[in-house]
Amino acid sequence: MFPLDLLLTYVAACLIVVIAPGPDNILAISRGLSQGRAAACLSATGAGLGIMVHALAAALGLSLLIQASPVAFWVVKAVGGVYLLWLGWKALASRNLISFEPRAHQSLRKVFFTGLLSNVLNPKPGLFVLAFLPQFVSASRGPVAVQMLVYGAIFALLTAVIFSVLGCCASTLSAWLRRHPRFGSGLNVGAGLTFIASGLSVLALKQRA
Repeated sequence: MFPLDLLLTYVAACLIVVIAPGPDNILAISRGLSQGRAAACLSATGAGLGIMVHALAAALGLSLLIQASPVAFWVVKAVGGVYLLWLGWKALASRNLISFEPRAHQSLRKVFFTGLLSNVLNPKPGLFVLAFLPQFVSASRGPVAVQMLVYGAIFALLTAVIFSVLGCCASTLSAWLRRHPRFGSGLNVGAGLTFIASGLSVLALKQRA
């Protein structure tokens, strides 16, 4: 069902996508910088589960339904775009997305759900999964839905693991950043602008046949 050469090609493609800068890995990195490895891993786990939600939706045909319905597509796009814009505005206004003050730290539960929702409410990963996974699926190799779910699980696992590594590596810089608060403030601005750019790009998405 999963030829080795095809599986290796898929994993390589996933690695390129996961490593590319985006709001999800920025969240994991920011949690690692400000709250340590546990928070980074929880944020990364949330992002990975978000990918799995999109894979499950694609396997069940929900993504196709959203693509086919202008109203459903607009609602998903609006909710996801506004959520990313809100995260960006919050990072710019409060400057505490990356903060070393204990009172500014988020609960681990909130860290997890922010990582999850930033992915689930973003239609771009869903559209990517819908366009990407079928390239590696063939009805001649078994049930298509099962293949979609397995490939989605691989993508989700790689997302969680790589984001965790990035976040844990970032946590080692926290001591230096504490001594250079201006740099930390600049990271908050950069993260906020990235979220806003991502939100605007989501709102600019057009429905395709």
